[in-house]
Amino acid sequence: MANSLLSFVGWYFLPNLVTGYLQSILYTIFIRAGDPKPAPGSPRHTRDRKRIHIFVILIYLLYTVYDADYQLRLAGDFYQALGVPHDVDDKALQSRFRRLTVQYHPDKATGADKAEIEAVYVQLKLARDTLIDPAKRFAYDRFGDDILQWRHSKTIRDFVFHGVQRTAGYYVASGGALVLLGLLGYLNSGRFWRYMVMAGLFTIELYFMTRPTLPAVLTNVVNPFLTTTGLRQPYLPFQVLALLRKLSITIFIALAQLGPLLEDQKAGSEGEAATPQQLDRLDAIARTSDQEVTRLMGLELSPFVGEPAGMRGLRSSLKEWLVQNTIRNDPEVKKAISGVLSRRRQDGGTAAE
Repeated sequence: MANSLLSFVGWYFLPNLVTGYLQSILYTIFIRAGDPKPAPGSPRHTRDRKRIHIFVILIYLLYTVYDADYQLRLAGDFYQALGVPHDVDDKALQSRFRRLTVQYHPDKATGADKAEIEAVYVQLKLARDTLIDPAKRFAYDRFGDDILQWRHSKTIRDFVFHGVQRTAGYYVASGGALVLLGLLGYLNSGRFWRYMVMAGLFTIELYFMTRPTLPAVLTNVVNPFLTTTGLRQPYLPFQVLALLRKLSITIFIALAQLGPLLEDQKAGSEGEAATPQQLDRLDAIARTSDQEVTRLMGLELSPFVGEPAGMRGLRSSLKEWLVQNTIRNDPEVKKAISGVLSRRRQDGGTAAE
């Protein structure tokens, strides 16, 4: 949970900090010296900041995915330490350990590197003792190094029971943290799908932990692809689960930041679609304006009330004004009149000949 909170803090502060610096650098590069830069709060500055922020979040997402996998590769596993494949049998495992003992046995170590060789031998012996025991090997593949602390677990049933308890506690704590962050106003985007993904991930973990064999998708698809391409060492189930946990938390936080930004971008591209509250306010303003115009027109026409001759003269004057200043000034009307006059002049010239 501590790593999750640190990841949360990093996601909410680092991208914003980087966005500000990157925007300043890009303006310095692409805006010529002497030209004014967009002022903070201006439409262009806000639009550019949103686009840069989206780019920074996506890059940070890719980096965290890479970093999570790098940490797994850096930590290694017992199979990698012994240099054996995941499906190694007991005979091949013992043979490999004996060959490594010749090289790393403490009795044969001398000089300044003796302590380092002893540490390597202890690690190799721990790996051999864990993988040679069927129950411990089953548990190690699914739970990793944590099983070394489970002193009271001896059988596969004990390990599975302990592991399910620990996993359930993790998801209860993570779900509580997400609920708390939601109450505080964070991670509101995609709330339903976030809990659905958590439930799905918990189901996957239960499947990985309780099956007698490794998942077929891991042994028949993922690991053969990694081995063929040489991208990295094959995954063990506990490494896949650790990576999925890290990815789920990272993607949740990334989507929580991307959601509002993408909604703003969509609203901007659609011309800032009005909300129902804004439409209601606009309708109220229109009604008020119509009432005010009607009142002002009534005040302007009040001197002519009861004088039919004055009203007729006013209507005639308004009609003439509309014709002279509105209709005749319209480009289409001007074009039509010019066309008629041109044809008349042509017809008059032809008649004169």
